[in-house]
Amino acid sequence: MGMIRKIIKIDEDKCDGCGLCAETCHESAIAMADGKAHLIRDDYCDGLGNCLPVCPTGAISFEERAAAPYRHTAGAMSREIPRAQAPSPTDKTPESALAQWPVQIKLVPVKAPYFDGADLLIAADCSAYAYGAFHRDFMRGRITLIGCTKLDDADYGEKLTEIIKRNDIKSVTVARMEVPCCAGMENAVGAAIENSGKAIPWKAIVISPDGHIAEEALHSAA
Repeated sequence: MGMIRKIIKIDEDKCDGCGLCAETCHESAIAMADGKAHLIRDDYCDGLGNCLPVCPTGAISFEERAAAPYRHTAGAMSREIPRAQAPSPTDKTPESALAQWPVQIKLVPVKAPYFDGADLLIAADCSAYAYGAFHRDFMRGRITLIGCTKLDDADYGEKLTEIIKRNDIKSVTVARMEVPCCAGMENAVGAAIENSGKAIPWKAIVISPDGHIAEEALHSAA
């Protein structure tokens, strides 16, 4: 039995079959068939519309209609993880400082309670492996998002813009590697803050492959 709720609608005449919406939908509600995007499961659509901004033809919109209740898939895992702000001096095994789940930029929702009032860490995948005290020095007290602009073949700018627009983000820290391709992460964050129209202080920390901080740059909030 259906319920009236907001759900996406795909205009197949406008759809050019690029597949970006299917890649962006972390609930797997959209699939490609016969060169077109299709909403394959009403109950997988969370109604947040992460797919809307990536559609180049404007083929996706919202509608309110009778639909199956949302069945949590990946989105059900989105949650805050309570953490102590400082480790116990008697702890021999370092505690994880991860404050929420999921962490991958493609999977994280654009609106979540843990974003409000948050200091945001946006990190390149490799940075946590190169810098030994990553949890202690970077993640503690922050909400962490990770990604790789090279391996994901993605510009995170639009997704990050929506996160910053829809939530009360206090500050942003970028942790990236000292390699040319990793500059894409820093550029995406800078563009997202600018496009959000908000004055948010942010800084970029560049980590060398041998695990040292090679550079730190504080950017203007305006």
